[in-house]
Amino acid sequence: MSSHPQATPLLRLQQLQSLPERPRNGPFDLQLASAERLMLMGASGAGKSVLLRLIADLDPGLGKVWLDGRPRSSFSGPAWRGQVMYLAAEPAWWSTELAAHFDAAAWQQLPALALRLGLREQALQTPVPQLSTGERQRLALLRALLRQPRVLLLDEPTAALDEDSTRCVELLLEEQRCAGMAMIWVTHSRAQAERMGGGRPCLWLEQGQLHDAAPEVRP
Repeated sequence: MSSHPQATPLLRLQQLQSLPERPRNGPFDLQLASAERLMLMGASGAGKSVLLRLIADLDPGLGKVWLDGRPRSSFSGPAWRGQVMYLAAEPAWWSTELAAHFDAAAWQQLPALALRLGLREQALQTPVPQLSTGERQRLALLRALLRQPRVLLLDEPTAALDEDSTRCVELLLEEQRCAGMAMIWVTHSRAQAERMGGGRPCLWLEQGQLHDAAPEVRP
């Protein structure tokens, strides 16, 4: 399933699914081109996060995944997740010091990007536990973008943000897409799915399967 099939898709899933002993999720067949963004919706608990984690090789599963024609099995786990990166709705932080999460080059770029997302200047000097949920969410997004993955798997990246901050995030991510980054973006906002979908149908996850429309509009 892809709105823009190509000879060698950037990301390709074939029969990707959860293990049999786990709740049913899949099988999924999906293709994603460079600079393509798929918006994904579904009821809470439908398995949207599980799908993203299966793609990122964070949850065990069956099936095959390729990046630019190269099988996932030929990558180490960290190498794969550096190229096909999952950004959780509540990202993890392994240090209370924000600077510990960025290398020197990324840290130099961070202030300008943080300003673009409406982050206060002192946020970069604030211990992580003292940051608001929205600040942590935006800083985690910048942490991911500065690592320059080829595919970004976004799990409700604006869930904790107000309208203005949400639009700032959307604009930055649109720039990244135009520069070639592919994305699968989970959202619970129909308005956001329409804004960011680029005119393409939003995918809907229901009962472990992907559909091209929400249940109420399917025949």
